[in-house]
Amino acid sequence: MTHSLDSAVVRSHFPALHVQRNGVTPVFFDNPAGTQVPQRVIDAVSGYYLKMNANSGGAFATSRDSDAMVSATREKIARFLNANSSKEIVIGPNMTTLNFALSRALAQTLSAGDEIVLTRMDHDANVAPWLRIAQDRGLTVRWVDIIEPECTLDLDSLEAALTERTKIVATVHASNAVGTINPIRQIAQIAKAAGAYYVVDAVQSAPHVPIDVQAIGCDFLLCSAYKFFGPHAGILYGRYDLLASLPAYKVRPSNDVPPYRWETGTPAFELIAGVGAAVDYLLETGMENIVAHEQDLVAHLIDVLESIRGVRIAGITDRARLNQRVPTVVFSMEGYTPTEIAEHLAKSEIYVWDGNYYAVEIMARLNKPDGMVRVGLAHYNTHAEIDRFAEAMGRI
Repeated sequence: MTHSLDSAVVRSHFPALHVQRNGVTPVFFDNPAGTQVPQRVIDAVSGYYLKMNANSGGAFATSRDSDAMVSATREKIARFLNANSSKEIVIGPNMTTLNFALSRALAQTLSAGDEIVLTRMDHDANVAPWLRIAQDRGLTVRWVDIIEPECTLDLDSLEAALTERTKIVATVHASNAVGTINPIRQIAQIAKAAGAYYVVDAVQSAPHVPIDVQAIGCDFLLCSAYKFFGPHAGILYGRYDLLASLPAYKVRPSNDVPPYRWETGTPAFELIAGVGAAVDYLLETGMENIVAHEQDLVAHLIDVLESIRGVRIAGITDRARLNQRVPTVVFSMEGYTPTEIAEHLAKSEIYVWDGNYYAVEIMARLNKPDGMVRVGLAHYNTHAEIDRFAEAMGRI
């Protein structure tokens, strides 16, 4: 059952939201680049150093406690993503590093002339790894376009891009720029019918909507804990049979079964403890509650932006279709560069992003060489903060 979130209660969990700068409380609208963390995450990270700071595999108490914590965190992530097993959860330094490792492994199964399908919507972390192996292995890259002005994925161009040589389809779940949520269950069916692996970048969707990898039917899905109120760590879900059979690059003494064969080197155990605490927070808060609250917030943000002369939004603005986007909104404003707007807002301690945010393909597609201004909401943001943003925009 969906329950409305009490903003005061939500915000009480996040100490950084109450730390003043220059006499005012900052407005964190930079959430797509990284979120603030609840106190329990801070406690979990510091508690690790106090109670179980040891390397893995020892016979003594702190090492065993550390290993137990990692296993427990893996189980929590599996529940968060509805993976079939915690053995399908790989934890690494970040999504980009994990995706390069995945692409390099998949490359070993491909031959010159095989094809990869990418989109004009994706963050470069789900583009560059595939372009690199295409260059290395002599592969063909085919592109899926977007439909303006709502910046939705053109599924007709996806169908047209598929051939008998398509081996990998890689798409974003939710755009880190325009906020579009793609129909990934449908895309998974299309990719499967073509005999291709399907790789999903869920970095921007994980903080905002429920994810069910079994229902999606993807082969791989990646996300980043620091985008869903945790520390800087990356997560790779992979089907167990694929994690077991693909050629993972690893040192010889390390465990050769999933997920360990994909986790190279000594991990940041303290951050893994924080990831577990972040997942606990999300599971307790309820993703359905977050969805409802954020749809209300983004409707207000779009109302504000549409009332400002010279502002143009790229993405879905139809209030009846806000369930097809996350609360990340990009805009341009006539007469001002994105950097000028971001710097103006920063003077009022309102934190937004400008540029391309590594979404280089879509910014090129929209003919925005300087990028756009990005306002990225999270469930701890408020109507009052959006009103403060509106007032600051009125002073530009």
